[in-house]
Amino acid sequence: MLCLRPPYCWEVLAAQYFADWSVNVSDLALPPEAVPAEAAAVRFSSSGPEHCIARRDNGIYADPEVLGTTLVAAVDGILRSNHYLAGLDYPVLIKALYGHGPELPRDAAGRVSVRIADDILPFAPERQALYRSVKIADGQAEYYFEPVFERDEAGQERQTRLDADEFVADMWIKGIRFGAEVDAIRRHIEAGAAGRYVVARRLEPRHGDDARVEEVTSELHRSDAPRQLANGKLDLMSFQNRFPQVAAGTRLLRKVPRTSGSPGFDLNGIPIAPEMAKDLDLSTYVAEGTAVDLAPEGEFLVARQDGFLNVDPKSSRIAITDKIVSRDGVSARTTGNLHLSGDYEEFGEVQEQRIIEGESVTVHGDVYGHLVSRGGAILLHRNLVGGSARNQDGGVRVLGVASQATIQAPKGEIQLGRAENCVISGARIKIETAINCEIIGDEVEVAHAEGSAIAGRRVSIGSAAPWKQGEMLVWLLRPDCARIDAAMAQVRERVDQFVQLAVRHRGAMEALTGQPDMRKYLMIAPRLRKGELVLTAEQEPQFKRLAASVAPALKELAGLSQQAKSLDGERQAGMALLGRLSAQRFERVGAAGVALGLLAGDVQVLALPYEPDHGCAWDMAAREIKLRLRDTKGAEVLYAGSEGAWSWDTTTAAEAAPAPS
Repeated sequence: MLCLRPPYCWEVLAAQYFADWSVNVSDLALPPEAVPAEAAAVRFSSSGPEHCIARRDNGIYADPEVLGTTLVAAVDGILRSNHYLAGLDYPVLIKALYGHGPELPRDAAGRVSVRIADDILPFAPERQALYRSVKIADGQAEYYFEPVFERDEAGQERQTRLDADEFVADMWIKGIRFGAEVDAIRRHIEAGAAGRYVVARRLEPRHGDDARVEEVTSELHRSDAPRQLANGKLDLMSFQNRFPQVAAGTRLLRKVPRTSGSPGFDLNGIPIAPEMAKDLDLSTYVAEGTAVDLAPEGEFLVARQDGFLNVDPKSSRIAITDKIVSRDGVSARTTGNLHLSGDYEEFGEVQEQRIIEGESVTVHGDVYGHLVSRGGAILLHRNLVGGSARNQDGGVRVLGVASQATIQAPKGEIQLGRAENCVISGARIKIETAINCEIIGDEVEVAHAEGSAIAGRRVSIGSAAPWKQGEMLVWLLRPDCARIDAAMAQVRERVDQFVQLAVRHRGAMEALTGQPDMRKYLMIAPRLRKGELVLTAEQEPQFKRLAASVAPALKELAGLSQQAKSLDGERQAGMALLGRLSAQRFERVGAAGVALGLLAGDVQVLALPYEPDHGCAWDMAAREIKLRLRDTKGAEVLYAGSEGAWSWDTTTAAEAAPAPS
C-alpha cells in the first residue's frame, strides 16, 4: 500500500502560500447577482504572487512564470475549499504542476498559455458523498463504479451520475494527485456499468542510457571476400582483407555520453528519481599505438601510428602495432591463407594446408599448416605436426615437438627441442633429440641422434645410435676442390719448367766462363774498371786482342744471364700464385670436422662432396635432401664403428683412432 501523503505536509505548504494564492478562498461565495447561480465567483488580487491563477473570459489560467510547487499549493487550496476545476484540461495541469507531458501550448503571440480549466465551481458536500474511496496497490488506484443516488429538495432519492472533474478533485483530496486516467473515468461514468476499474497509475521513471562507444570509421571492418589474384582469378583459400590497416590520426571510436533519463511520479505526486546511467572511461580502451583525443565534436579514440588493429578480448584494449595479433586460429573458416606485409602473431592453431606468409611469424598454438617468413623469425611455442616452416633469411625455433615436418632456414639458425621424422636444413642447426630425421647444414649440433642421416661441414653429435630399421649416417660435407687442385698442379708444373730452364742456362753460362781466354778476360777486366790494375804500353795491344777474341762469348753470356733472371722472376710469380691458390683452397674447405661423443650402435661417417660455387649444399627441396642423405652407394667411407668416440677435423688432417669402450 502506497503512502498517499508526501513526506512534507501539503496543508502546511498551503498555509504558507495561502496569502499568496491568486484565489481568495474567503471570497469564493459571491452574491448571486455577480455570477450565474451554478458558478462560484473568484476574486483575484492584482499584484504579487497572487498572479498564480487568474480567471479570464475564456477560462482559468495559471501564470506560466509561477509553476510547480507554488501552483500545487494554489490548486490544493482550491480543491480543499470544496471547489473543483470544471472543464479540466488534465494534461496541461499535470505539465504545469510536475513538468510531465507534452509541451504547453502557445498563444498567437508565441507566449506560453497555461489554460487549466473552464471554470472553478463549488463541490457541494452532498456531491462529495457520492464518491467512494479508492483502492491503491502496486502503483495503481482502482475504483468500484456503480449506480449512485442523491436526494432532491423534496427528500426523494433519484439516480444521478458522477462527474469526471469532480472525480479528479475527490481523488486529489484523497491523496491521488498524479496519473489520473481522465478519459477512462469518463468512459466508465458514461457506461454506467458496475465494476472495478483502474482510475490512476503511477508513472515509472525512464532510466537514462549508459554511456557507450561507437565506431566512426569503416576501416575497422574486415573483408572476408575471396582474394583476387593478379590474373583476375579468385583465390578461394584467402580473404581479401582479414586484418585491416589504419593510418595515424584515424578516429576509431567515439564515446556516446550517458543520458540522465527522466523521473517518474508516484500517485501522490512525489517524483521517483531514475537510476543513474553508467558512465565509461574511454582511456580503458587505450593500448599501444592509440590515445584519447578530446575534440569539440566529442571524445574519440584515435590511432597514433600507422599499423594493424589488435583488440584484446579480455581487456577490450585496442592497439595499433606493426604486428598482427590474432586469437581465432588460422583455418578456412576464420582467416583462410594469409599473405601479409608485416609481422604476425597467432594465439590459436594453424590447421592443415593453411599458409601464413609474412615477416616474423609467432604461433602460440599447434601448427599443422605451413609457415613462410621473408626474413624475420619464426617462433612456435608449441608443436609443428605434419606442416612446414621456412625462413628465407632468418631463423626457426620450435619450443615443442616437430613431427613429420619440414623445417628450412638456408641463411639462419634452427633450434629444436625434439624432432621426429623431419627434414631439416639450415646454416646452423641445434637439436636436443633427433629421431629418424634427415638433417643437413653448415654447422650441425645434435645432443642425441637415433636412426638419422646428418650432414654438415662441422658436425657435433653427443650420442649416436641406430633406430629400429633405420641406420645412423653422418656425412661430412667436403667441398669439391678439383678445379683448384688442377690449377695448382698446372702452376707447379710450370714452375718446375722454369727451374729446369734456369738450371740449363746456368750450365751454359758455366761452360762459357770455363774457357781459358774467357776466364783470363773475366779476371783482368773487372780490375781494370776498378783501377786496381794498370797496363803497360806493351800489354794494351795484347789485352785488346784478348777482348776481341772473347767478344762473341761475352755476348752469349749476357743473353744467358738475362734469360736466367727472367726465369727466376717467373718462378717467384708462380710460387706466389701457388700460395694464393692454397689459401683459397683452405678457405674453401674451411674448418671442417666431425665429432662423435658416444656411439651406441653401428654408425658410418661418409664424405659428401659438393660444389660451393653452385650455392649452399643445404638449400635443397625436402625430397632431394632425403634422397641424397639416404643413398650411400658409391660414397667414400671415412669411418665405421659401433662403440667409443671418434673425431676428425681439417686442422690436424688426421683421424683419431676410436676410443676404447
